[in-house]
Amino acid sequence: MPKPFTRSASSLPSPAAPPPPDPFDPALLVGPGLLARVEHLHEIPSTMDVARQLAADASAVLPLAVVADRQTRGRGRRGAGWWQPPGSLAVSLVVEASRFTTGRPPATWSLAAGVALAESIRQLVPGVAAGVRWPNDVEVSGRKLAGILVEMAGGGRAIFGIGVNTTGSATEAPAELQHRVATLPDLAGRSLSRQLLLADFVPRLFALMTDIADVTDAAADPGLLATRYQPLCCLRGRSVTLYVADQRHSGTCHGIAADGRLIVDTAAGRMLFASGSLTPPADVWPGEL
Repeated sequence: MPKPFTRSASSLPSPAAPPPPDPFDPALLVGPGLLARVEHLHEIPSTMDVARQLAADASAVLPLAVVADRQTRGRGRRGAGWWQPPGSLAVSLVVEASRFTTGRPPATWSLAAGVALAESIRQLVPGVAAGVRWPNDVEVSGRKLAGILVEMAGGGRAIFGIGVNTTGSATEAPAELQHRVATLPDLAGRSLSRQLLLADFVPRLFALMTDIADVTDAAADPGLLATRYQPLCCLRGRSVTLYVADQRHSGTCHGIAADGRLIVDTAAGRMLFASGSLTPPADVWPGEL
């Protein structure tokens, strides 16, 4: 049975002793076989930075996770800053990309992660109607509860960076974010164990990605991702503006197509978008200096 992964090399931050508000035991995730290795750290700039180092080690046994009690320089898509209360779930998962790439582009992975995460939150915190804001943010009533960042790494590996506000309050956020973010204590009156959330989310994510990977399989459902996504879509039936490079497209959202593209009915007709941002460039938070 694999042991929890620890490393003392000077190239990595050293685990810190102070216990977090939400105690975290890597053995409870490694023991059941959910993950091969877990790196648990107290305070680091970003779990993605450490995950990239580990992904570069060809001998690393996967899947592995990097969990931090606090991130000081977390980042989101397109370089946006990422804020979350200390003690909330900040994790980066490193996986073998080849495990999930058969016939399905990696662009759909962030969509799958958003679906799996929203489903896990709904399962574990009944009453919190977590939804997915294309392509991968998890929101409740227009406020961001979680963010996902997927990157390809060297050696055929992929990294899923995930942040969920499992503790704290939006009142702790920078003033310009307080009306845009949500936390589970604010929504449900209680925190959610990071360990419990990972134990539900990781197998759910891997199962969904496996199910959608081989679209050449005659028994596979090519619309499975869209089917799971549609009831969670925060934008379906709403007016949206999508920013693509220096262009903007406005219209009514109709969810996503089978391949994950966003469907928008514009004045010029129905359009499908594989990339873009729904956040006006001026509203992108750069992070705390």
